Amino acid sequence: MPVPFNLADALDSVLKSAAKTAGLEADAFAPEVRTADARHGDFQANGVLGYSKARKLNPRATAEKLVAALPAEVSSVYEIVIAGPGFINFTLKPATLQAWLTTHDSAAHLKASAASAKHGQAWVVDYSSPNTAKQMHVGHLRSAVIGEAICRLLEFSGARVVRDNHIGDWGTQFGKLIWAYQRHLDAAALAVDPLQEFERLYQIGNAAADADPAVLEQAREELVKLQAGDPTNLAVWKKINDVSLGAFQQIYDQLGIAFDVTLGESFYNDQVERIYRELTETGIAQESQGALVVFHPEHPRFKTQPFIMRKADGASNYATTDLATALYRLEHFHADGIVVVTDFRQADHFEQLFLTVKKWFAAKNYRLPELHHVTFGAVTGEDGKALRTRDGGTIKLKELLAEAEARAFALVSERSSDLTPEERHAIAGVVGVASVQYADLSQNRSSDYVFSWDKMISLEGNTAAYLLYAGARIHSIFRKLGVADPLSRTDQGSALETPAELALARKIVKFADAIRLATETLRPHFLCLYLYELAGEFSAFYAVDKVAVDDLAVRARRLQLCSRTLLVLETGLGLLGLRTLTRM
Repeated sequence: MPVPFNLADALDSVLKSAAKTAGLEADAFAPEVRTADARHGDFQANGVLGYSKARKLNPRATAEKLVAALPAEVSSVYEIVIAGPGFINFTLKPATLQAWLTTHDSAAHLKASAASAKHGQAWVVDYSSPNTAKQMHVGHLRSAVIGEAICRLLEFSGARVVRDNHIGDWGTQFGKLIWAYQRHLDAAALAVDPLQEFERLYQIGNAAADADPAVLEQAREELVKLQAGDPTNLAVWKKINDVSLGAFQQIYDQLGIAFDVTLGESFYNDQVERIYRELTETGIAQESQGALVVFHPEHPRFKTQPFIMRKADGASNYATTDLATALYRLEHFHADGIVVVTDFRQADHFEQLFLTVKKWFAAKNYRLPELHHVTFGAVTGEDGKALRTRDGGTIKLKELLAEAEARAFALVSERSSDLTPEERHAIAGVVGVASVQYADLSQNRSSDYVFSWDKMISLEGNTAAYLLYAGARIHSIFRKLGVADPLSRTDQGSALETPAELALARKIVKFADAIRLATETLRPHFLCLYLYELAGEFSAFYAVDKVAVDDLAVRARRLQLCSRTLLVLETGLGLLGLRTLTRM
């Protein structure tokens, strides 16, 4: 008996049909299916209460009428109980659980079954977006790992995703940098560590411009020359960006990120005139104190706060290029959805941007994609302050990942001293980076989170090391039993029977709920929490139900549970951007 991947969605659809059969106002009835407390079953439909209250009906009587109208096959899948004033509880029967495990037997089948309303849609995800001429630091971590997880979740749901690294490669900082490059370049330092030398030059140029108006004017002249296409300045600018992108890619390789396009602010430099023209022609933009701005009087915070899209001196800014970017993504990528991942401090900018885009696209009759600004909180030290080096400097991301690998190597060496140093280093490379990624992703992205090495690189608690070890332990079970490919188990054996078997099966089939919730809310921590709970449920099962029993039918069903736990665990970790291990 094949069963659907997302049982909650299927149940919601069945209840809506039953409402029509039962004579309810089907268009007004929302079943409100949600995962139930384990004491009450697997799913609970709560919609009867609100529907009945609004119409002054007896909710329990309405629930009885609705249950009576359900198709007969529903009772072969669920035990159905009406509880309290009209809650409807659904408990999956053991045969249904086993059918789900048998049907969803590969990552490809899981993905095919998970296709949602986004299937076939084009989604552009804008994330990471560092500034060139600077090294990536700890502040760039969250956008990169959250953005990549969102990309993978959307792809798993059937969307065609375009990963766009909208780098900061244009603007006033380049005038100061070129000024310093021409006067203070250390060629030897440039050869050894180009990005560090560019950072040093920018600091020199910025300090000099702050101290001397004449230097500031010279830096502006260098910027004007660059924007006008001066060959010498363009060559310096291109070298800065090429070196920066090469350094960025080393970090992205460690994090498992590969962008489809890297279109920085400079890419949109020749597209801004169209933006000025169209927003002016439609009456959305207006002149104010010499600048071209957009007001949103209907918005409480933006009644008098202008969205400046051309400064009084005629220069473009972030607003201009972001507007051009939105149009390009619509026209070039045919985007059905756009997700921009930045820290919470840019919330006002993107709220004004999206308000402006909506008015502009409506006025020009352009199709409006879904627009999402995914924000995240700060990373702090255990003292609650911004995470810094001991001397107060910014922590470079490459140094952070190197330290994570070193700490992971110490952990692996302590627990697996029988492995060769090469094997331990390979494992530590996975565990270290995964620990940094997972520590970030497992937090609600809206909140700040405390960076703690001791909690992060640990086999206890909701950590990457704990989950990776859970997967490696299942691989070990199959190795001991001589099973070469643990994910190929298709035989279901005898019927699920023990409480631990049933509890683990129930948790496995809830994978679909976790995927849906994480994707719809663009919050990967929901998937992290599910995987942690799954690993815990497997540990409980393994502690009480021996797998290598003599009864081959019992062994087969328990091996199937091991196989499906491993499949879901590794699929879920992959969706978060983490690599997995077969031994640890």
